Order: sequence, then C-alpha cells, then structure tokens
Amino acid sequence: MKPARRLQALPVYPFARWGQEVAAAAHSGLDVIRLDIGNPDMPPPSEVVAALCQSAQAPDHHGYSGYRGIPELRRAVVDYYAWRFEVVLDPETQVVPLMGSKEGIVLLAMAFLNPGDLALVPDPGYAPYTMGAALAGAGVYTFPLLEERGFLPDLAAIPDAVAERATLLWLNYPNNPTGATADLAFLEQAVRFAERHDLLLCYDAPYCEVSYDGYAAPSVLQIPGAAEVAVEFNSLSKTFNMAGWRLGMAVGNANALAALARVQSNLDSGIFRPVQEAAAHAFAMPQAWLAARNQAYRERLTTLAAGLEAAGLAAQVPQATFYLWVKLPAGWEAEPFALTLLKETGVAVAPGSFFGAAGEGYVRLAATAPEARIAEGMARLRAFMA
Repeated sequence: MKPARRLQALPVYPFARWGQEVAAAAHSGLDVIRLDIGNPDMPPPSEVVAALCQSAQAPDHHGYSGYRGIPELRRAVVDYYAWRFEVVLDPETQVVPLMGSKEGIVLLAMAFLNPGDLALVPDPGYAPYTMGAALAGAGVYTFPLLEERGFLPDLAAIPDAVAERATLLWLNYPNNPTGATADLAFLEQAVRFAERHDLLLCYDAPYCEVSYDGYAAPSVLQIPGAAEVAVEFNSLSKTFNMAGWRLGMAVGNANALAALARVQSNLDSGIFRPVQEAAAHAFAMPQAWLAARNQAYRERLTTLAAGLEAAGLAAQVPQATFYLWVKLPAGWEAEPFALTLLKETGVAVAPGSFFGAAGEGYVRLAATAPEARIAEGMARLRAFMA
C-alpha cells in the first residue's frame, strides 16, 4: 500500500518527533525538566471544572451537540469580545467553536487553498500554518520576523507579485515563539495590506490573556474594516489552562467562517456539550483569577531570565506569552544544542529551527513548570554552559 502523495509534502510534526527524544531521555534515567512545550501545568479555575462535572451528570448531555456549538457558548464568546475589545459580533454568523484553534487553522486552509495557491506565513511561526497549506496542496511564502524589527514583519517587503498570488496571510500576536507583541498601528497596516491584495487575514491570538505589567493585547477586529477581511483564532488552552480540553473559536468574517464550518461539519460531530458549558462559564470568570495566574507566570519568567543571564545567555521577560526566545552563542545550531542539553542535563528546551529557518540559532523556553523545577533547570543550564 502507498500513502497519499500529499504526505510527501507533510513533514513529521516537529514536536511529535522531539517528544520521542524527550521520552528516550527519561527512559535512560534522566530527571527531565520540560521547558520545551507550551503546555500549561497549572489547573483551570475550580469553578470551570465543577461546571463540567455538573453538566456531565445530565443524562441528555452525552449525545451529539450540534455542528455550530451551543448557543450559550457562542453568546459567551460574543460577550467576551464586547467587554474585552469593544468588538460587536453576531453569534449566528461570526462565531465558530472549534476543537482547539489548531483544528481551525488547518481547516481554514482546507477551505480556502487550492493546489498551487499560496499562503503567506511568518518565519519563525507556528507549524500548522504551513502544515495546513501542505495538506491542501498549496505553497507557502515565508516572510521573516527579525529581532531588529521587534519580530514584526515588514509587509511592504513582500513582493506585489507574491501578495497578488496569495490567498491567506497568517499573523500571530502575542507571538509564539518570540513573545513579541503588536500594537493597533501595526494591525491597521496588516488590515490595509489584506484589503489591497484581496487576502484573508488569519490572526492567531491564543496568548492574548497571558500578559504582564498592565499590557493588554489588542484584537485585529478592533481595526475598522477588519471584519471584511479577517478571521481571528482564539483558544481556552492558554487563557484558562484548558489545553487538554480542546476548545477554541474562530470569529470575524462571516463568509470565511461559513466556509470553515462547512469543512468542519464534514469532519466532526461537535464538541462534547459539558466542555462547551464549562467554557461558557470560564468566559465569565473574574479578572482576579487571570491576574493571579499571570503573576505566577511573570515570576517564573523572571527566574528563567535570571538563570539564562547567569549562564551567559541574554533574555528579556516579554509583555505577553509564557515564552523566552533565546539567541544561542555563535557556533551552536538550535537542534544540536537542545539535544545535547537534553541528553547531558535532562533539561528540555525547544529548538528554534522547529519554527522555521529564521528560528535557527535560537531556542524557546516555556515557563510551564513549577518555580522550583525552573530554578533547578537553570542551575543545570549554568553548569552545562560552563
């Protein structure tokens, strides 16, 4: 038997391959400290877990939940965007619940890209932007996110011929993996660029509520006219520590969301109703819960940054996300560095090359381990660098 030809253009997901290396290190007897993946280690709000349990007790909550999500969840998303961003959405046409935003990212590519089409993708960037295009048989044009520009792209540097041929433009702020942020002025430029070139602007914003020191990340839908050209992806994974629950949403342009939902309805039969009801409850959580959780991340990032500095590596605590994007000393490539560090010390970090060619020479560290484990990991890193 032969797999489909589309798999030839689809590499193994880098973190799936890396997970095998981490498992092998643990199997060898190393005490592995995982600072490599963005997997929140703190629990969701207890009230959200209670809402899940209560809903799961209802005997009629275990069947198919419908293709567009329950009205209570769509209304909760609309209310959230109203108070958080002052963005008005129609719950019937401008909200699509997803089994995690990763699902929606790939399904949107399937809905809009034909073989031979082009997606504009940031480098470094989240792998599913490229994977979705590969599954659709489309090509990718990568544009660099450079440190000297604050990891914001120079959209004007994309050749007009490329932009005119493209269908989708992917942007992601607060940014994974760099931790960079974008302001409304940049988002205005992005919306106008999408308008000029008849692009669907796909804005990935799952870290918008993981922020520090008074920073509040904007939504691209705050820009006038954005709903005509943009879809925004969001997720409860990072906002409420619900990564394993697989619950996200896409909001924005109604026509694009209708196309996304059409693909989605052919591939799944809806999200488990108790998960949706718990998610609706999460959106009503007091801001004090988020503030306390973010303070914990802020303290962990400070410990990471201090440990990196002591090891001779420079890193600054970002305004958002729980990542540090760290430039390696000259002579080190990202994956050999990360693999050697893992095998010699048990400290797992993410090679920057997993996020694209422009990520070579960097590693990403995630503050998704308890403070004591982070401190131990930094002590091992200092010894390794010495």
